Amino acid sequence: MPRDLARRAVRRLRRVLGGTPPTPPAVPAAPVPVVGYVVAGGGGAHPASAHVRVVRRTEHLAGSGRASVRQVDPVTFVDGSDATDYRAVLVQRDALPVVLVAPFLAAAEARGIRVVAEVDDDFFTESGRARLARAEYDPSRLASIDALVRGADVVVVSTAELASVVRPLASRVEVVPNALDPGIWTPGDPVVDDDLRTDEHRVLYMGTMTHTADLALLRDVFTDLVASDGRPVRLEVIGVTDDAPADWYRRVEVPDGHYPAFARWLVDHRTRWRAGVAPLRDEEFNRAKSDLKAIEYTALGLPAVVSDRPSYRIARDHGITAVPDDVTAWRTAVRAAVDAGVADDATVRWVRTDRTIGTDGDTWRAVLLD
Repeated sequence: MPRDLARRAVRRLRRVLGGTPPTPPAVPAAPVPVVGYVVAGGGGAHPASAHVRVVRRTEHLAGSGRASVRQVDPVTFVDGSDATDYRAVLVQRDALPVVLVAPFLAAAEARGIRVVAEVDDDFFTESGRARLARAEYDPSRLASIDALVRGADVVVVSTAELASVVRPLASRVEVVPNALDPGIWTPGDPVVDDDLRTDEHRVLYMGTMTHTADLALLRDVFTDLVASDGRPVRLEVIGVTDDAPADWYRRVEVPDGHYPAFARWLVDHRTRWRAGVAPLRDEEFNRAKSDLKAIEYTALGLPAVVSDRPSYRIARDHGITAVPDDVTAWRTAVRAAVDAGVADDATVRWVRTDRTIGTDGDTWRAVLLD
């Protein structure tokens, strides 16, 4: 039928039917899956590891529209008063008391809900457990993690080395490297610390209490260290140890606040330092550590000097300076980093494109949603 005849036929049909045919009703969109998570703390107040590994990622997942996320109360999940049809529930470390692990796993199995365990440290080898005990991990916390890993449907870890430790215990293991939240780690205008001395350079070392022994590796590195311009190089420490400050390093007190506020404080005050360091002793526990410190220093715009360990193998391939256990090599590398004062451009691009939430691949989301 010629096009003009077809148009006239449509107009006649509309007159007969009394106007424009009604629009078909919209098909309701399928509800998005619900993902639950169990971490220490609540209301945004969580340990740093919970923010890095779980909370910040779930917030981005919710923001993408691909899932609804909520923090799960283990007690109401077990007793059934929380009857939400979760696609999966992610449990971090020892967030479940050991007495609740078995009932939680049983309740999830009965409801067809997958349990994803998340661990980012060696909680399993004898030497790892001994080191964590020195950092005040009591046996019940370690027992909770062990039971969770053995009973979960899948375990998410931060490094390939840790995966090799966990694999004999778990049904399935997936490696998801640490990544930074761009909402926290994207620099704005820095805060100028007007009271800082200008006759010295400062180098940052930050970490948890599990790194107290690693700090000692830096004593001979920073004792009487001088930059190429003749100014002394001073190590500043955030966290790491509760020992009294020594004459070879200075403790920096950070305003109270949880990880997001702490990270923003670092970003705002990033011009305080010329470089960052991350020493690791050659110990079994440290071989499973992640390269989080290297990517955090890079996000601050600082060149990083790290121990040449498996943890930093990939970071080294992207421009991070990794040095052997030799004081002279460390002093040379720290001096060069201080002289440079800024992170390598290629390293910064790597962190932005590969180690930032939203650009770091889909493994984590696939584990929860597939």
